[in-house]
Amino acid sequence: MEHFLSQHGVDICLLSETFLNPGQAFRLANYVCHRTDRPSTGSGTVILIRRGIVHHEVPVPCLNHLEATAIQVTLTGKPVLILAAYLSPSRPLIGADLTACFGWGLPVLMAGDLNAKHVYWNSRLITRRGKLPRDYADGNSCLIFGPDSPNTKPFNPLVTPDVLDIVITKNLSFPVYQTSCSALSSYHFRFSLTLRVAHPLTTHRIALTSGALTGPASKLSWKN
Repeated sequence: MEHFLSQHGVDICLLSETFLNPGQAFRLANYVCHRTDRPSTGSGTVILIRRGIVHHEVPVPCLNHLEATAIQVTLTGKPVLILAAYLSPSRPLIGADLTACFGWGLPVLMAGDLNAKHVYWNSRLITRRGKLPRDYADGNSCLIFGPDSPNTKPFNPLVTPDVLDIVITKNLSFPVYQTSCSALSSYHFRFSLTLRVAHPLTTHRIALTSGALTGPASKLSWKN
């Protein structure tokens, strides 16, 4: 992972389903690590941000089932909340958890594996769990993005590849575009997002990964 982050010039790396145990050391050179470990083994989320980028960690209170780590950064002179998120397929997705992430009154970008499927973000089908974020997005001025092709390749050959890793934004002042990124390996494929900001001065990149710390990466880049 250290090689990937260096090779691709990643400024912020979002990881979900990290499988880090509480107290287990995890450090990468030149990055500040913010993590939310699951009390029991498995799952968990991490945000790695390059040292020198002004930011601060933001606790996400009142989460019932969703796992998330959040930081606040500044884009185009405005604060933006960035979250790495994961929801186990054995836990329900509820509106209160989404409100805890998007009800701050700030622009928000959340990315990760919610184990929710909907044709709106290019999944093969619509599941009950997929209906809730779609309805929430419609009622709360959010946008949901998924890649044009499946970003999972199940180990079981009888299971059809599908889209699970998605990005949800709220009140961002710039559009999001997706491109492919091939790096690292896991049952999750990679996809990229480009955030185009007015009056660009500097380009930054975010990598999104799901499926443990050796898993795939998706890149987001924006100009600020």
